[in-house]
Amino acid sequence: MGLTRITLKTEFDAVMDAGVRASTDHFALHVKAPAPHNRIGAVVPKRWAKRAVTRNTIRRQIYALAAHHVGPEPANERVVRLRKTFDTRAFPSASSLALKTAVRLELQQLFDKAETTP
Repeated sequence: MGLTRITLKTEFDAVMDAGVRASTDHFALHVKAPAPHNRIGAVVPKRWAKRAVTRNTIRRQIYALAAHHVGPEPANERVVRLRKTFDTRAFPSASSLALKTAVRLELQQLFDKAETTP
């Protein structure tokens, strides 16, 4: 079964009200289970990522990595929320390979933590 995106504010709120399953320095993962089918949402506020290019880069990384973490377990709805800015001194380019790599590694840690947490 595929992975679809959460699009409505009420659906985001319902998943976020379920609580945080795992977190890293920059991200929090909210999970609501069981669900009729697997769905993912990304919350990347302008407050934490000023440039649209950066927000879109982070969103793309979230959706790409989430597609690889859909397993045979019962379906669930997940929302990944950016909760802290990436240091612009360390990543001066809005969409650099270094930023993409850092985001992807941290998201991998986030999903791995969520899989080990009941």
